[in-house]
Amino acid sequence: MSGVARRTVVAAAGGTGLVAALAACGGGGTNDKGDGATGGSDGGASGGTDEGGPTPEPATLARTADIPVGGGKILADKGLVITQPKAGEFKAFSSKCTHAGCAVSSIADGVIVCPCHQSHFDVSDGSVKSGPARSPLPPTPIQVVGDAISLG
Repeated sequence: MSGVARRTVVAAAGGTGLVAALAACGGGGTNDKGDGATGGSDGGASGGTDEGGPTPEPATLARTADIPVGGGKILADKGLVITQPKAGEFKAFSSKCTHAGCAVSSIADGVIVCPCHQSHFDVSDGSVKSGPARSPLPPTPIQVVGDAISLG
């Protein structure tokens, strides 16, 4: 086989493999209901259930009684810190220190503390009280419904 013919065969085989891989990833065709609709869209509806029922409540992260006034609670598994700077006022922040990415480890006297280099953050707004961190802890939106705190 000549050099040009070999290149042509190898290129054609590679192109065939690429087409087969892309076809296997989908992107078209009919759904399994057999109604001729193509995949990827549900007509603009999102969330909820097929029965048109209510959207499920977000998962509860903590109860308001679990968050001390002037302090907070670290939810290490969620990467969050929830604080209560004043009675009835709840805030949430990332638990990842903005200096070196360590997880904060404690909250005391209105201060969130990172154990790696002793950066301190304010429980009311996540701002830096002392470094080496220079940026505040990023806020996370939460909602309080009754005594349940959830993402929102």
